[in-house]
Amino acid sequence: MILVQSSFSQSASKTTTKQWYETISLRGYVQVRYNRLFETNKNLKCEQCDKSWGENGGLAIRRGRLIFSGNLTDRIYFYIQPDFGSSTGTTLQIFQLRDAYFDLGFDKKNEFRLRLGQSKVPYGFENMQSSQNRLPLDRADALNSAVSNERDMGAFFYYAPSKTRALYASLVRDNLKGSGDYGVFGFGVYNGQTANRPELNNTLHVVSRLSYPIEFGNQIIEPGVQAYVGKYVIPTENRSTTVKSIKSFEFNDKRVAGTFILYPKPFGIQAEYNIGNGPQYNPTKDSIEQKNLKGGYATLSYKLKGKKKDEYYFPFTRLQTYDGGKKHELDARSYKVRELEAGVEWQFNKSFELTASYVFSHRKFEDNKLKVNDQKGRLLRIQAQVNF
Repeated sequence: MILVQSSFSQSASKTTTKQWYETISLRGYVQVRYNRLFETNKNLKCEQCDKSWGENGGLAIRRGRLIFSGNLTDRIYFYIQPDFGSSTGTTLQIFQLRDAYFDLGFDKKNEFRLRLGQSKVPYGFENMQSSQNRLPLDRADALNSAVSNERDMGAFFYYAPSKTRALYASLVRDNLKGSGDYGVFGFGVYNGQTANRPELNNTLHVVSRLSYPIEFGNQIIEPGVQAYVGKYVIPTENRSTTVKSIKSFEFNDKRVAGTFILYPKPFGIQAEYNIGNGPQYNPTKDSIEQKNLKGGYATLSYKLKGKKKDEYYFPFTRLQTYDGGKKHELDARSYKVRELEAGVEWQFNKSFELTASYVFSHRKFEDNKLKVNDQKGRLLRIQAQVNF
């Protein structure tokens, strides 16, 4: 009898063993926006936020993501995410790579792992938080100006105990606006010119991050600190023909940031601030110079359960400031941002969300073509999101 049972168990094991391609997960989301309701200033724009702001902006697909992921073995995980909502010049809806990486686990629990490929740079909670989960429609200028599209080619080491990794997963799964699992400790090197762009010098950027979620009672907080250093080269296509600069167009690029998160159970706080140094346009001298930068944001939110299954409301408000350059934009465009945003995200169910936010914005952004450009205005922004 024992022999028969043993033989059956082995047979069942063989028949239930899946090949790696049978374990691939496919998911994604699509965001459609309109930004011009009750608009008071058509010249108020934000290139890195959403190019459909302002003059000639209309209905637009902000993101169209497909995510392929799975485990090839117990210690090898892969993740590929293209986006068909990208744009270049006047051409929209271009299919472009966002993420393509694999994780190598060093131990059975994968508490120590190495990530290789194009992925998010571990700098800033909101930068790593998926746009699928974030409440404000765009990331705040201050930290997002560090890494356009949040990604680059690199090698990153992450460590987190298995218990903490499970908590990171639950913060996303339980609709608490988590950032995902980027470890308690992260350290890595990356090219520094951002995703889908070639390296332009022989110097890699170095980044490190320490962040730890702490449970007390029903609440969860997560303080963190992160920093990076490197050299950034302003590419030819982002330089005006007459702008002045050092001959190589290569600038020091370094920052440090602090983070504090109180997850919405039901009241939430998300706040970050960074200081640093990098390239910035000087309109008085018509030149790109090495300058200091500073800025941050604070987002307050509240989680409300609706009457239907999986129905939730997240009212929120965010205040943000930024004084510095945006190295990824024309002539390392200089910015002074003061902005207040208030809105609500309505999750009708797990498949459909609708967000409306009213924005009070004061943005001074100047480059070689716009040496005097100080814009103030208000607008109502609408986004519909489908998750699948």
